Amino acid sequence: MGRANERRAQAAKLAATVEEQAWDGAWYRRAYFDDGSPLGSHTSDEAKIDSIAQSWGILCGAADAQRSAIAMQAVEEHLIREEDEMILLFTPPFDKSAQDPGYIKGYVPGVRENGGQYTHAAIWVAQAFARRGDGERAVQLMTMLSPVEYARTPEDVERYKVEPYVVCADVYALENRVGQGGWTWYTGSASWMYRVWLEDILGFQRRGDTLFIRPAVPRDWKEYSLRYRFGASWYDITIENPNGESSSVAWVELDGERLPDGAGIPLRDDGSSHIARVRLGRAVADAVADAPSAVALNGVVENVEETENAETAEAETAPNEA
Repeated sequence: MGRANERRAQAAKLAATVEEQAWDGAWYRRAYFDDGSPLGSHTSDEAKIDSIAQSWGILCGAADAQRSAIAMQAVEEHLIREEDEMILLFTPPFDKSAQDPGYIKGYVPGVRENGGQYTHAAIWVAQAFARRGDGERAVQLMTMLSPVEYARTPEDVERYKVEPYVVCADVYALENRVGQGGWTWYTGSASWMYRVWLEDILGFQRRGDTLFIRPAVPRDWKEYSLRYRFGASWYDITIENPNGESSSVAWVELDGERLPDGAGIPLRDDGSSHIARVRLGRAVADAVADAPSAVALNGVVENVEETENAETAEAETAPNEA
């Protein structure tokens, strides 16, 4: 515990230093060049605002809550381009600045990490909104980032130019090629997209042999369900939202019995089928806030269903080893 406490103290000191030195007035700076000048500042000629510093301030849990809210508003204003259906990594791209950020400046302005949409970072923006409890915005952005949405019309297909059935690593913001897909098939952002939908939006968060349902969904989602296989057991889970909440959990039932407030669903590999109900509401404080997001280890999520819209999406996780 001595080493763990030492690391926590170091993390707290680092977070305090970032707050003191890296807050730029309306967002967090991304980094500093060798000469001490900032990257991602309103004083910068290029790359004035970078999305990663804003989203990860929330995802790591260390940033000041009020400042994070201001920073995400800046992301909305400067980096989310609804008309082009993309979320930029930073803006404006590097082009003529004397500052050298490294290899990314070798890309044409607006391509890949040089001011285009880098899909890892774009998904982290949506995840940050979910972590703040804004399920409406998180779902809007995740839907916008889905490759299927880039191929709804012949015009969309002509613009996107790459496969609409796999996640694309990047999307161009280059003039005359805005919305064109870049590299496909190999990007790790595909797994991030899966995790954000499952864990941060639908709220499927497993910790050991306990399953927490802690969603961030649009308020008009009245009900959805998940079917989860744990070993030889099945868990049919219905999340009810009669009062139009987004993230608060009022109570949880397992096999007809109400669980203690704040408790997760105990998982048992007993070969049986179990029925769980989760009611969203304000009766219970968010008592599972410290339950970390975790991959669904050694389990299978069979299907996810939003019953109001009668739309079903199937997803499956293969067993993983920690």
